[in-house]
Amino acid sequence: MTAPLPTPSLQTARLRLRAFDDADADDIFGLQSNAHILRYWDSPPWTERSRAEQFIASCRRIEQEGTGARLAVDRVSDGAFIGWCTLNSWNPDFRSASLGYCYDDAAWGQGYATEAARALLGWAFGTLDLNRVQAEADTRNAASARVLEKLGFVREGTLREDCVVNGDVSDSWIYGLLRREWRPSSEPAPAH
Repeated sequence: MTAPLPTPSLQTARLRLRAFDDADADDIFGLQSNAHILRYWDSPPWTERSRAEQFIASCRRIEQEGTGARLAVDRVSDGAFIGWCTLNSWNPDFRSASLGYCYDDAAWGQGYATEAARALLGWAFGTLDLNRVQAEADTRNAASARVLEKLGFVREGTLREDCVVNGDVSDSWIYGLLRREWRPSSEPAPAH
């Protein structure tokens, strides 16, 4: 076990990223129980509210184990919870981690996922001194692929039939972002 990794509080122009607390249980259950939102997820929608408490406890556990950070994402304008993003599987020896996120469908198409991930990646490359961040997206999830590509991730390959999503066998794309390719602003990455 590595040392605890305090979950950061990050702010962007439109978003606040913060540690989860017990008051988030209803919001996280609403998000994770929505079959439409989770249609490309590698696990079924939640049916029991107790899963929300387990999720929040797991956020604290990964912080204490020093393996990553999972942050609630609130919209600054009205304080509404719109989703979450995570940096997990942090390996300080390899200077690598994995990025993930999930947002309420009412927040889709507004650039929130990109904005929040950019803030989290800035923390990851700056504070954690990462060299590589990896992400996966179901090959049917074009919107998630666009988010990753806007951030500068490069599609590195396909994991064939690696998940069963809602009873359907599906493929996943693997993306990687290297420190030398990272652009903290919205400027485009150089052509490869």
